[in-house]
Amino acid sequence: MNDSTKLARVIVKQILEAGVTDVVISPGSRNAPLSLAFYAAHKRGLIKLHIRIDERTAAFFALGIAKASGRPVPIVCTSGTAVANYHPAVLEASHTNVPLLVLTADRPASLRRTGANQTTEQARIFGKAVRYFADVSGTAYPMELPFNSLQSGPVHLNIQFEEPLVGDESDEWLGNLVISTPKVFTRKPPGTFYTKSTRGVLVIGHDRAGFSLDAVTKFAKELGWPVIAEDPLSFSSAISHASIFLTSRKVVEDLAPDTVVVIGRTTLSRSVNSLIACARKVIAIDPRMATVDSDRSASQKFLQLPAIEVNQPDSDYAEAWKKYSLRTSKLISDISTWSEALIAREIASGVPSGTSLFISSSRPIRDIEGFAEARTGVETFANRGLAGIDGNISTALGIASQRRETIAVLGDLGFLHDLTGLIQKEEINLKIIVVNNDGGGIFSTLSQRGVDGFETVFGTPHGLNPAEIAKAMGVSATTISSQSELITELSKPVVGLSVVVVNAPAREFNADFLKKVYSGIDSM
Repeated sequence: MNDSTKLARVIVKQILEAGVTDVVISPGSRNAPLSLAFYAAHKRGLIKLHIRIDERTAAFFALGIAKASGRPVPIVCTSGTAVANYHPAVLEASHTNVPLLVLTADRPASLRRTGANQTTEQARIFGKAVRYFADVSGTAYPMELPFNSLQSGPVHLNIQFEEPLVGDESDEWLGNLVISTPKVFTRKPPGTFYTKSTRGVLVIGHDRAGFSLDAVTKFAKELGWPVIAEDPLSFSSAISHASIFLTSRKVVEDLAPDTVVVIGRTTLSRSVNSLIACARKVIAIDPRMATVDSDRSASQKFLQLPAIEVNQPDSDYAEAWKKYSLRTSKLISDISTWSEALIAREIASGVPSGTSLFISSSRPIRDIEGFAEARTGVETFANRGLAGIDGNISTALGIASQRRETIAVLGDLGFLHDLTGLIQKEEINLKIIVVNNDGGGIFSTLSQRGVDGFETVFGTPHGLNPAEIAKAMGVSATTISSQSELITELSKPVVGLSVVVVNAPAREFNADFLKKVYSGIDSM
């Protein structure tokens, strides 16, 4: 048995014994020792093997698995540009504390800077985006893998493999494994949040800073303040449509809080962030302040959900929030024009309870935040660490691999950005709803609208048919363009992988329709 095979088996054995259940591998020669070791474990039923030919797709798929399972997921690739293709997902994992275990195969260090094929500086290629890095050579076994570091984000092991890369086919090394249950990490006591404020608001970021839904729900109930949730589908007690009615200056003046508690990061609405900015005191609760958000500003900071000691909230203040929410709900429920607002409203109400929902960045997640009536029964996911539109199909598939039925809502550019994610052969139940407005619809709602060259560099119309593209890749697809068709699609069981393209009106129409909704707030 050669040194590379020995090293790979030592690493894989420790991963198995740590209770890891899934691994995502992309084909390559230099990573053969790891790939073959994981395959041997897969044959014994010790780990589930996922193969993705595109490393960017592979990393986002693993990100989805880790988000849905809460367990570390190794990703394995060969050397060279393959490693660089992991970078977007590693960055997303870093900004959301997701435990990706990045295993990149490398040539021996002696070949670096010699002109050797497919050899580059892979050491520390991900910079500060990983919590731990090691450049491992073939003489470094036995070794102890840094699983503790995964509790706060991705870890990178760059592993140098000498030729020969293929050893014997024995699986005896998999005997006598001692597989542990996932570790429970102990954290420092969180402290106590004291305030005399009676005009306070709780704002919950979309990923809840990684805290469980039960823990955040309990915290919100104990606090007793009005709740703004970027994910209104998980908190039935949240104030519906806050991002819509807070666009009114008159409303903000009436609801201006003394204190705001923010769980996680608020990444969606300028109107909500403007409300936070006008508060006298801001309390931030987020573990990322110990890692990637170490310079975040707030009156007080907590890395964990603190104990609470607060005065009785102002009941009139709470009623004012409910009043504006109810008035806006009436305005939104009366929308009958086929628009992205109506599409978001119907998706938010029509997703069956018990379904997992992945929501893409850009307009889809903002529209659902604004036009959804607060409810529960839907487990939601999104890539809000860096809010990219890349890797959304793959992340949704990774989540769906861990769930019974999943729906994903993507914009057309997000769909086109990750088409290679559709190349997969697993039995996964995922319905991808593509809101198609032929380009970058969000830019029509921003200050860039109307500038010279807008359509060329911002609107970017593609003129493509997403349904036909999906069909060409062997995926079942259909196109709809009415409210009744959308309601019907949402009620159908999710079986296998399918695409539903929802043709929306022109981008400019939707932007103008939003303005019309906002103007209706001022006059209500």
